[in-house]
Amino acid sequence: MTDRAPLSRKLSAIAESATLKVDAKAKALKAEGKAVISYAAGEPDFPTPEFVVDAAAEALRDPANFRYTPAAGLPALREAIAAKTLRDSGLDIPASRVVVTNGGKQAVYQAFQAVVNPGDEVLLPAPYWTTYPEAIRLADGVPVEVFAGADQDYKVTVEQLEAARTDRTTVLVFVSPSNPTGSVYTPEETKAIGEWALAHGIWVVSDEIYQNLTYEGARAVSIVEAVPELAEQTLLLNGVAKTYAMTGWRVGWMVGPADAIGLAANLQSHLSSNVNNIAQRAALAALTGSQLEAEDMRAAFDRRRRLIVDELARIPGVEVPIPLGAFYVYPDVRGLLGREWAGRTPTTTLELADLILDEAEVAVVPGEAFGPSGYLRLSYALGDDQLLEGVQRLQRLFA
Repeated sequence: MTDRAPLSRKLSAIAESATLKVDAKAKALKAEGKAVISYAAGEPDFPTPEFVVDAAAEALRDPANFRYTPAAGLPALREAIAAKTLRDSGLDIPASRVVVTNGGKQAVYQAFQAVVNPGDEVLLPAPYWTTYPEAIRLADGVPVEVFAGADQDYKVTVEQLEAARTDRTTVLVFVSPSNPTGSVYTPEETKAIGEWALAHGIWVVSDEIYQNLTYEGARAVSIVEAVPELAEQTLLLNGVAKTYAMTGWRVGWMVGPADAIGLAANLQSHLSSNVNNIAQRAALAALTGSQLEAEDMRAAFDRRRRLIVDELARIPGVEVPIPLGAFYVYPDVRGLLGREWAGRTPTTTLELADLILDEAEVAVVPGEAFGPSGYLRLSYALGDDQLLEGVQRLQRLFA
């Protein structure tokens, strides 16, 4: 009998999402009765605003929503996204340059498929969200990490990008506010990077999913607002998941030049067709309705941000840059490595995260998921009491 043909080598090389893996392990331990507190998942603990849920319920009563609709998205939602893009990113585009996707991850995937050719190098500032390098590889591109540590507030410089650029560099990933670090580039830093990309004809894939979650007066200036001429070589990615506590609704989008958006829309017509119509109607309500509940959630995140930074800073050997956006803190914990804790001596943050889960029943994501070892990501998108209890467990473990 002839041996079966092999599975896809490309897909076999793709790593599982580290954040989802840690979160799944934490949930499994909770199901076993363990009192695990998880900082792993980037998911707001708030319910979706009631008026958004009501819009979805109303949509269920309209039979038109039970049919195929345009693959690129409902016209009304694309118009609302265009209006939001003008309001928050300073880019005036027609609705025809919007594609509604199944969550932000599909937008990330399709963006790289649209602008990356085999062998192209994609500059990837690190720490980075765990999905970016895998999505780049799925487009047959080569991720090139450019690391910025806590001493730089995890933000890369033009000088670093230029040092990493080669004649094969075609794309830059730009994320502000950042997942996993919560760092926000200043307007001046954003402009400098944008002008550098424009000068070298480099595409920018800018993930703006956290742009409405900033603190202390910081504003995440869009790279196309900082450098308007860059709009013809930039794809903006966004969605309703984080701002409106709608992670499970799976509605994201991408905005960009007509030719690149046309490629992405064509891909989506074969890949998934239209996003669930009920979820699209809910997203439309979120974008066009009252923003008061979104602001209340942002204020709660701000309170939790200050709490977790203050408490983590009490642990000797932990350095905590103050995040100005998103809902993550990314402490430098290299001072805890190579030392004995509870009879174990972790030398990497993979080992440290395992020790923390075993000894303190606290789930965190190790830095290896986002770049170099030596760091941990903690999401503070969880209840205030749990947030404080979890950090206090860490304080006791590392006392």
